[in-house]
Amino acid sequence: MRLFNCRKIKDRATGLKSAARAVGGGKLVVIPTDTVYGIGCDAFSHAAVRALLAAKGRGRDMAPPVLIGSKRALDGIASDVSASAKELIEAFWPGPLTVVVPYTPSLTWDLGDTDGTVAVRMPLHPLALELLKETGPMAVSSANKTGQPPAETAADAKAQLGADVAVYLEAGASEDNLPSTIVDCVADPPQVLREGALTVEQIRKIVPEVLDADGYGPGERPEDRETEDELAEESSE
Repeated sequence: MRLFNCRKIKDRATGLKSAARAVGGGKLVVIPTDTVYGIGCDAFSHAAVRALLAAKGRGRDMAPPVLIGSKRALDGIASDVSASAKELIEAFWPGPLTVVVPYTPSLTWDLGDTDGTVAVRMPLHPLALELLKETGPMAVSSANKTGQPPAETAADAKAQLGADVAVYLEAGASEDNLPSTIVDCVADPPQVLREGALTVEQIRKIVPEVLDADGYGPGERPEDRETEDELAEESSE
């Protein structure tokens, strides 16, 4: 178990090499992203994914998302990506958007109980992107025990996860300790499953018909209708 201070040039290079080796060897690493710190592993290593879920205290019913290092990498893992998903990806990748899409049936991974779908994101963090370009797709979840607050630094993650993780990459405190926003793009219309760093309003500027986390479409929430009724009454006076 090693922690590298990647704010130092020498440690950054050494840390990235060590993290890439660890991932290639089926071990867990903690990395910074543009949202929260993540605990990750090779997405195609069944044993490593099981170890990730065990480290977090999760079961197969809470499959980890997958991070990729480029938009093109999505073509290798996803199939039948909807027009809405493509529009959101074009608008918000790299960045704090996770899209749920069907994965290619021929893939040999086992992320958990996913019903043939995968939650995918391309993060906007240079360290994460550099590592992903070396490792390929990684299964990554927030670097904390389930039920505990997300880690703001690699040192915070180490305090929670300890020796379960082989390499910790420290890049300083997260600027905005909010998780990504998750949009189910298999559903028709798409639905926000978790509102995080991106708001529903930001998502709807790209795909107007998106449902919010409660299943309401644009203008369908009771408070929205009340506001519309009030405005209508004012305009008729």
